[in-house]
Amino acid sequence: MTQSSSNLWGGRFSSSPEASMFALSRSVHFDWRLAPYDLRSSLAHVEVLESQKIIPSDVAAKIRMALKELQQEVKSGSFGPNESDEDVHSALERGLKEKLGDIGGAIRAGRSRNDQVATDFRLYLIDQMIDIASSLILLEKAITELATNYVDDVAPGFTHLQHAQPVSFGHELAKHAHAVARDVSRIADWLKRSNFSPLGAGALSGSSLPLQPEKTAENLGFSGVVANSIDAVMDRDFAAEALFIIALVGVHISRIGEEWTLWSSTEFGWAKLDDAFSTGSSIMPQKKNPDAAEIARGKSGRFIGNLTGLLTTMKGLAFAYNRDLQEDKEPVFDSVENLLLLLPAVSGMIATTTFDRAKMKAAAPLGFSLATEIADFLVKAGVPFSQAHEAAGACVKVCEGKGIELHQLTDSDLSSIHPQLTGDVRKYLDAMGAISARTSINGTSPASVRKQITELDKQIKEDSSWIADERNRFSGMMSQ
Repeated sequence: MTQSSSNLWGGRFSSSPEASMFALSRSVHFDWRLAPYDLRSSLAHVEVLESQKIIPSDVAAKIRMALKELQQEVKSGSFGPNESDEDVHSALERGLKEKLGDIGGAIRAGRSRNDQVATDFRLYLIDQMIDIASSLILLEKAITELATNYVDDVAPGFTHLQHAQPVSFGHELAKHAHAVARDVSRIADWLKRSNFSPLGAGALSGSSLPLQPEKTAENLGFSGVVANSIDAVMDRDFAAEALFIIALVGVHISRIGEEWTLWSSTEFGWAKLDDAFSTGSSIMPQKKNPDAAEIARGKSGRFIGNLTGLLTTMKGLAFAYNRDLQEDKEPVFDSVENLLLLLPAVSGMIATTTFDRAKMKAAAPLGFSLATEIADFLVKAGVPFSQAHEAAGACVKVCEGKGIELHQLTDSDLSSIHPQLTGDVRKYLDAMGAISARTSINGTSPASVRKQITELDKQIKEDSSWIADERNRFSGMMSQ
């Protein structure tokens, strides 16, 4: 049994694809997302076809008008794919021919689906990555605003999930903003590498028609043209790199989710999540689950899987375009759409969380987290750090044996451990004093943390500016 279709090929074939083959080959159910970008690139292509006199101006005018009508119809949903359309390109050409008859097919001159889809895909990802950058800025703002509220609050710092040293809790929170800022900077770098047009490469070797790829690239808002026509149609580095950025964003958000899940547990009891970002249990009426945090953790595995899947698809492809690249879009669409769904919920969860200051302060000195202050006291007295470290460790051992905390060591205990260890050390065995002493540029003192957050806020403003510029530029191009 065969399946009729509105294929963009078929002259040398005696029959249409068998139904199972057509179903396997069909991609319009997912690549329809590229329709606005395909229409935009088609408008740019028509301009070059007309300017180079490849098609007459009257034909170009009709095609241009029909394409603009299709733009509105696609946007409103009044035009869409049907069961006979193989992909987004064939569906839109069908729409042109329904409006214009056979002259609608004139737009295909000098263009292949190979360079067409590579162009559409880049345009789509540029649009979406700008949206992701904008959502990341909102997340970064939510983190820095929350961190600012807790700069003067002391809490245990952790390594290996064990109490390490006291820190400003604002410092602990703000670390996530630095990670998000790097994610935004990666998108800016990605845009510089990816903002090049494949259009004009044809199937793989360019075109014998007098096309002007540079002009088309300029009209589409690209920085230039992909230099090698074979590379233009086979390259999916831009997609893989976008998936890497999304996967790393996912990892960073997963770490946030893990900490919020722990902090809101009964065992920690530090965080109180807003009801709007929590859910309950169908059987246990008392439950308040940190679902936004848990879903954030879960999504990261999906993002990493999509990256791994595309890299595996890409790794064995020889020469120019191969049909394997039909598999490039769904993982990208999935990651983009899920990240854009996730980011507002995580930002909202962070912005509405409150923390128990008293409980964090009480926990800060536990687990002998101030032992390093004893070592530093001895270093300031001229004791080599290796000896000071041993003495501080011995203090902990004595405390464990007696079931006491460091500040409860007697003068006799201290002097027996090291002759230069006196009762004066007790004034340093204070969590707030410990964090206030760490005044280096990247340290955890409240003064240092405030300066760090000020720098983050400056970076947020700078990033917001380039994102707005790119969005306005790109939106202007889309409206042409």
